[in-house]
Amino acid sequence: MSYEVTATRRRPQAFEALAGQEFVAETLKNAIQSQKIAHAYLFSGPRGCGKTSTARILAKALNCANGPTATPCGKCQQCLEITKGSSTDVIEIDGASNTSVNDVRQIKDEVLFPPQSSRYKIYIIDEVHMLSTSAFNALLKTIEEPPPYCIFIFATTELQKVPATIKSRCQQFNFRLVPIERVKQLLAEAAAEINIKADDEALYWVARESTGSVRDAYTLFDQVAAFSGDHITYDKIRDKLGLVGVDRLNAIFEDAAQNKTQETLLKIDEFLQNGVSIEQFIVNCTDYLRSLLLIRAGITKEALLGQSRDRYSQLVLQTWNPIQLERALSILLQLYRDIRYSLSPRYELELAFSRLSWLTQYVSPSEVKKAIDEAKSLLMQGASPAVGGGQAPHHNAPLSQAKAQNPPPQQFISMPHSEPAQPQMPAPQAQQPQASASQPSANPYLNRVITDVPRDIPQATSTAPVRNIFAPPPAASEAASRPAQESFANQASPQSQVAFTPQAAASQQTHQPQFFSAQSVPPDMGTTTDDFAPPDPTPVDAVPSVSQPSFSYGGAVPPQQTAAATPNQSKASASTSDFRSLAIKELSMQDPMIGSSLLQTGEWIKSGGIVTTQVSSTFLKMQIDSHAQKISAFLSDLLGEKVRFEVTLKQIVAQVPIEQNAPVQVKILCDTFKGQIIGHSKKSEQEIANEAAQRNAEKAIAASSSDDEDEE
Repeated sequence: MSYEVTATRRRPQAFEALAGQEFVAETLKNAIQSQKIAHAYLFSGPRGCGKTSTARILAKALNCANGPTATPCGKCQQCLEITKGSSTDVIEIDGASNTSVNDVRQIKDEVLFPPQSSRYKIYIIDEVHMLSTSAFNALLKTIEEPPPYCIFIFATTELQKVPATIKSRCQQFNFRLVPIERVKQLLAEAAAEINIKADDEALYWVARESTGSVRDAYTLFDQVAAFSGDHITYDKIRDKLGLVGVDRLNAIFEDAAQNKTQETLLKIDEFLQNGVSIEQFIVNCTDYLRSLLLIRAGITKEALLGQSRDRYSQLVLQTWNPIQLERALSILLQLYRDIRYSLSPRYELELAFSRLSWLTQYVSPSEVKKAIDEAKSLLMQGASPAVGGGQAPHHNAPLSQAKAQNPPPQQFISMPHSEPAQPQMPAPQAQQPQASASQPSANPYLNRVITDVPRDIPQATSTAPVRNIFAPPPAASEAASRPAQESFANQASPQSQVAFTPQAAASQQTHQPQFFSAQSVPPDMGTTTDDFAPPDPTPVDAVPSVSQPSFSYGGAVPPQQTAAATPNQSKASASTSDFRSLAIKELSMQDPMIGSSLLQTGEWIKSGGIVTTQVSSTFLKMQIDSHAQKISAFLSDLLGEKVRFEVTLKQIVAQVPIEQNAPVQVKILCDTFKGQIIGHSKKSEQEIANEAAQRNAEKAIAASSSDDEDEE
């Protein structure tokens, strides 16, 4: 007797012998027993799972001499002919070879003749999805209303290619892949039939390689049995088929887990020199990592792992956490996709394992978030103030002191720094000559304000005292207000002195001024803050008799002030830190880029005819140097003397490591994120407080300007 392969020798001959298709077998058996036989069946599913075998079993059950029966005898003439494939009434057609419409027309002609010696005439069309569209259309009417003695059985591995018109005329049965345990059992039975001893590890490997296809498992089993002799072992399979066993994979992944890149790459070279293909090596590594991931998830089922749990390296399991194992598995899966288009697959393989060597340092986004949340709670505990009336932390004290020492500047203040502490002032007695609107002043800022002053301000006719509605709060010191009182006493103007902001000067149209200082209300109005209202405009061609009008410009008085403000007072105002804020504010209106750059400068120091400052960035220094001429011209006008603006680069002092003295929270952060402490800030608490106060003052100026625009 000639040799017969295991897949043909062990083909199922009854419904009970179908492996893994219990649903299909039970449904067909019940239909036969109840005499509810359909005229068309459609079997679909993966390769090698029993579709054709089921069709033959169904044909034998219907044409058996004892039937129709769910258990064909297999001994009658009809059963034997169907098993051998020589029955004239059971016709098997290969759909891949007979795809044309002429082949279907031949079937339509044969259907007209009844069966010769059997009960039913059965057509088994395998790979039916290969038929052409015309062939499907020609077959529609036949399978919809065939003769009562004719039955069609279609089998396909690609159900989506079968037209819906065919599906709707057939009873559909979906075949599934066979479980690994069941395939391993079938292989053990096949080995026992031919008197071959096989290890469970080897049979599990064959079953896993078959991926649930019984025919593929039998085919691979025949190949393994051919070179294994009387005993099939996993070592023989590994050596003969060029596989990388679990022991070798343990060795290479242990080196990778311990960051031994050199040893890892040398082992890869050894495997490739022994004839292991790169694709097969990647597949084995992927299966290995998948098994490790399943073990970390608590799965020990040998059918899923392919090996016993004890065969896998405990070092790798303890070194890599599940997130790192997932990362390693994704790297190898991507590697398998990339080698198809790679310049050198070996380079890609070596690069992937080089990345796996530092996988212990990989931190996933979820771990980063968790560490940040923990660090935040620790830092919040260390920075929380005392409860129950205790004092605030020490690092907040300088900032609060700086705010108290540097209050936000007041808008609409007519004098350089402060207003009289008294709410009322006596009306001036002496009169001064009236200034013409067309007569220019020596101060460019004064010229702009005077030319923008509306011409409808009434002249003063009374000397009644008024209240300053824009006076600073009573907290202003008495010493600071005394020079301002003397300045008011020296000024003798019968007319009102108007206080203007840059926004008010720019927005004047035809209405009277909206904001007035302590001297801005005409004496003849005789009103107070509670009932203040501007008078009706009078047609006056010139500006009111203002010899030296006092005005506010961003909280400070511009250069070349009125006669009431002495030169010493003007210089004192410009030499303080106010001229930096004033300059930045004015230049920001003219050019926002210059203002943004100047906001990042340090303290401005005036020494003779030079104003110097420092920046911490070379790029910022280049930006400011490109506008140095414009800034110098503005400062010269502001300070009343010719000055030059210079910017220097701040020298960075080497930082001193503080690993030993670092707080506990900082050390926890370093351990969590694999970081290190490289230095600390050299600034004192007073410098930090001064910088914070300066930023707060700039924010207050910006907020005050925004409020002024809203009020206007």
